[in-house]
Amino acid sequence: GGDLRLRNFVSPADRKRFSTSVFIPFSRKTLCSRDLEGSEAMAQPLVKKDDDRDDEAEYSPFMGIEKGAVLQEARVFNDPQLDPRRCSQVITKLLYLLNQGETFTKVEATEVFFAVTKLFQSRDVGLRRMLYLMIKELSPSADEVIIVTSSLMKDMNSKTDMYRANAIRVLCRITDGVLLTQIERYLKQAIVDKNPVVASAALVSGIHLLQTNPEVVKRWSNEVQEAVQSRAALVQFHALALLHQVIRESASNSQGDRPFYDFLEGCLRHKAEMVIFEAARAITELSGVTSRELTPAITVLQLFLSSSKPVLRFAAVRTLNKVAMTHPMAVTNCNIDMESLISDQNRSIATLAITTLLKTGNESSVDRLMKQITNFMSDIADEFKIVVVEAIRSLCLKFPLKYRALMNFLSNILREEGGFEYKKAIVDSIVILIRDIPDAKESGLLHLCEFIEDCEFTYLSTQVIRILHFLGIEGPKTSDPSKYIRYIYNRVHLENATVRAAAVSTLAKFGAMVDALKPRVFVLLRRCLFDSDDEVRDRATLYLNTLGGDGEVVETDKDVKEFLFGALEIPLVNLETSLRNYVAAEEAFDINSVPKEVKSQPLAEKKAPGKKQPTGLGAPPAAPPSTVDAYEKLLSSIPELASLGKPFKSSAPTELTEAETEYAVNVVKHIYDRHVVFQYNCTNTIPEQLLEEVSVVVDSSDAEEFSFVLSKPLRSLPYDSPGQTFAVFEKPEGVPAVGKFSNTLKFIVKEVDPNTGEADEDGVDDEYQLEELEVVSADYMQKVGVSNFRNAWESLDADLERVDEYGLGPRESLAEAVNAVISLLGMQPCEGTEVVASNSRSHTCLLSGVFIGNVRVLARLQFGLTGPKEVAMKLAVKSEDIAVSDAIHEIVASG
Repeated sequence: GGDLRLRNFVSPADRKRFSTSVFIPFSRKTLCSRDLEGSEAMAQPLVKKDDDRDDEAEYSPFMGIEKGAVLQEARVFNDPQLDPRRCSQVITKLLYLLNQGETFTKVEATEVFFAVTKLFQSRDVGLRRMLYLMIKELSPSADEVIIVTSSLMKDMNSKTDMYRANAIRVLCRITDGVLLTQIERYLKQAIVDKNPVVASAALVSGIHLLQTNPEVVKRWSNEVQEAVQSRAALVQFHALALLHQVIRESASNSQGDRPFYDFLEGCLRHKAEMVIFEAARAITELSGVTSRELTPAITVLQLFLSSSKPVLRFAAVRTLNKVAMTHPMAVTNCNIDMESLISDQNRSIATLAITTLLKTGNESSVDRLMKQITNFMSDIADEFKIVVVEAIRSLCLKFPLKYRALMNFLSNILREEGGFEYKKAIVDSIVILIRDIPDAKESGLLHLCEFIEDCEFTYLSTQVIRILHFLGIEGPKTSDPSKYIRYIYNRVHLENATVRAAAVSTLAKFGAMVDALKPRVFVLLRRCLFDSDDEVRDRATLYLNTLGGDGEVVETDKDVKEFLFGALEIPLVNLETSLRNYVAAEEAFDINSVPKEVKSQPLAEKKAPGKKQPTGLGAPPAAPPSTVDAYEKLLSSIPELASLGKPFKSSAPTELTEAETEYAVNVVKHIYDRHVVFQYNCTNTIPEQLLEEVSVVVDSSDAEEFSFVLSKPLRSLPYDSPGQTFAVFEKPEGVPAVGKFSNTLKFIVKEVDPNTGEADEDGVDDEYQLEELEVVSADYMQKVGVSNFRNAWESLDADLERVDEYGLGPRESLAEAVNAVISLLGMQPCEGTEVVASNSRSHTCLLSGVFIGNVRVLARLQFGLTGPKEVAMKLAVKSEDIAVSDAIHEIVASG
């Protein structure tokens, strides 16, 4: 496609205001197809008004346009005599609004869509291209797609190649599985079309469709292989890309031999170095590759390490670096060759060699590597230094006995020149070593304190102070806690208000944790009462009044410690909402009234599963955040349910019907100590029907521990007016009973006169089968986080801890195993530990929650790879009730 110059779409009056050299400032997302759709690139960067006015600001012809005005202009789409140029201008403005994140209501988006479809009447080529873009960005619903399908299919068979290519792209973007089977024959013909633009459009569409309809695309293999032989390079490229994706998709689902491994191994003996390298790299990237299969590829890459060509050395060491993440032992034979690359003139090669050696080296080689790295660090940029720091951190965790050498190295480079991201990476590494290696705590804390003496970054200074505060203040537990006081108090005098406030809190914690330091801390806190910043003074006043004792060497009350430094077991978003309500209320604030459960939506709207939700035009307005109180208010208003009391937990809605069905039903599970209430949210989507006596008949034969108590039917369910029906089951008190429930929606259906809106007097009994509903162990756990996991863990008695190990079997990755256990337990991840580093072979995850009966539970999960994709887990659980700790282990053992 060609460039879209501004002068093609702007009126003469507007052109007087703006230079004709300006281009439309759309992002690549809006006016450009995806990465592989190069032939349809239609965007140009915004340039300045005139070349001789470099000092002037950039201009946009759409500055200040309003949605309402553009919607009014969109009426030109309905004119009997279409003006292609004017219509193109309006579409351009709509696309600009969409690109800027403007939200259109459903009604507005639908009106624009129907108006745009009328432009198929025009034969103007430029307007047709804009029309295709508009339809793609509107993301029409299934009902709306039907309207444009016939027009797009007509364009697919047009004699105009540009129409055919774009129609294929648009139709494949908005189609579903049913329509895809109808147009599959046309797509297969387009793949082998003589026109390269049409063939590429079909191939690229296949790449996108492979993600949603892989079985259909796999049937095109013959046509794709024929397209590989095309004379057009663009078609060859896209055909190879699609063929590669199909092979990967097939290989991931097959457990047998790899039919192409022998071919790849044979390519390792090719004459061309490029072919040899690509074959070796392909072998290393095979899913589930074994050490035996890696051997020939590693041997070839080792030879490339001593090549005279820098590009080959870089490619080889980069590939070996990736292999070392998953198969470090397979790369150890290359260590001698990689050590020689540390002094390579190309710093990228040297950095990769260093980091690979740090991953594959043994404990005896650590000291030698540290000497080589010390001389090397001053010659590389910060981005490479960060990579080295992360590798050193991993090495220290691998060989904890070497922490002194590695910690000293990190401390030394922390004092050297460097940017913010580099220094932050070092600080983060030291913090992780303090947390995971007990012997490294004292020296690590001292290094951090020395760092903030000369730190030029306010954020890092604040973070270090907070680290001292939230790591459980390891300082007070060291041999000489008083030496940290000087470093912290210096921040009160030498830093900005943010750092000073953090330092005051840390000082107070020292005074609370170490009684001998209390007199000195009181003196320092009193000086902070004269600080220029309000928050610093307020914090100092609070701590002086709550610590008590007038600075005498007396033991700090346990309740005071808990108040000042205990774990906050309330989600901050809930606390913020409650405080906002308190400002407008007259009652005193009660922190016990703040909900501890992470809030969810009580009545979720029906959404099509797996379909991308519109983000611009067609996107529904953002719903206001809902609260758990909405459920409690609803349940307490029903006499039959009010007697059950307050629910322990209410789940997120679970869909029981598919999208676009006659009746939309989802269910919310309300958990009580002795009961479970199923709230079925129902919507009638048929305008010509009125439903009465609506109820859900629940079969609990697969849930033996549950017994039916009562059902609360819904008297009337008009069109598009949501209502609720309830079913109540009893279960053993305090027991996390699980089971599956079959559901059938029963009702009386009455026909509604569309003219009068009145329903017939007589109705017909009918029923509708719903999806199964399952009560799982996670339903009995509230997601309640803690601000300081270590403090919360240590506050619980060691006798309440239960530890055991489990084999989790084969998993695609460590991250999958972590997410599976988190989902099984339904607990809240703490301190960001749910995120697993890519290619990590071990990980620690911290979880917190409140079990049914309002029992606080903490869990520490340690994962590790014990073989190819085999994951083992060590689980330590602490709770306020030993029976709950045992119950958590039972859940994992049976899950």
